[in-house]
Amino acid sequence: MIRSIASRLGLALALATTLAAPLAANAQAPGWTKIRIGVEGNYPPFSQLGADGKLSGFDIDIANAVCAELKAECTMVTQEWDGMMPALNAKKFDMIVASMTITEARQKVADFSDPYYDVPSRWVAKAGAFRNYTPADLKGKKIVVLRNSPRAQHVADNYKESEVLLATKETEVYMELANGRADIAFGSSIVSAEAFLKKPEGKGFAQVGVPVRLGGGGGGVGIAMRKDEAELKQKVNAALKAIKANGTYKKLNDKYFDFDISGS
Repeated sequence: MIRSIASRLGLALALATTLAAPLAANAQAPGWTKIRIGVEGNYPPFSQLGADGKLSGFDIDIANAVCAELKAECTMVTQEWDGMMPALNAKKFDMIVASMTITEARQKVADFSDPYYDVPSRWVAKAGAFRNYTPADLKGKKIVVLRNSPRAQHVADNYKESEVLLATKETEVYMELANGRADIAFGSSIVSAEAFLKKPEGKGFAQVGVPVRLGGGGGGVGIAMRKDEAELKQKVNAALKAIKANGTYKKLNDKYFDFDISGS
């Protein structure tokens, strides 16, 4: 059984689509000297919006580094996760830099750059509560996971005898777990460690079992763009290669993580 945390999702999506229409005037002309980038702002340490209204995080720094290579004037546009793809295709922005995993389903509605990082998923629960996380182990248990994500699809496909709670933000996944509304969470290995387990609210919780890598679509996290914009895709891939070659990527990686997340 799947129960949604955000009951107003349908209304939110409809509103996002309606509001995006007037913004179509911001659609990028050929040349890509000005680019609007969709970011989430609620996925630390990749993307977060500070009390001062400033965006920060690994995704934000990668977006800025790519823009510097492209010599483009870039504008960051915050967007709720569920509305990312509709807003991209409504031309609210030109590309998404928001830790979006490349999957076959997403490749049907958008193009992706080469992966710019790749990290596994992890199960998180009260320390000692579970020795394993097989469907049999979690039968009848409440699993919380980010909606519209490869992890949510993995849980839906494989844990049919568990109750599934769908969160609208990755940080909500761990809030639901900490508040006792779920028995176990399935999330990003990095976000669960950095934004939950290292925080006071994560005391007594731990990652369970071994890292889980989800297949499909070539894997990894990429920058999403609208279909048939080959010039932008080519420019972005060239920029990603450049920042890896000139040391910028490693500098940004080391700013946030004590291991290489590139997946290469």
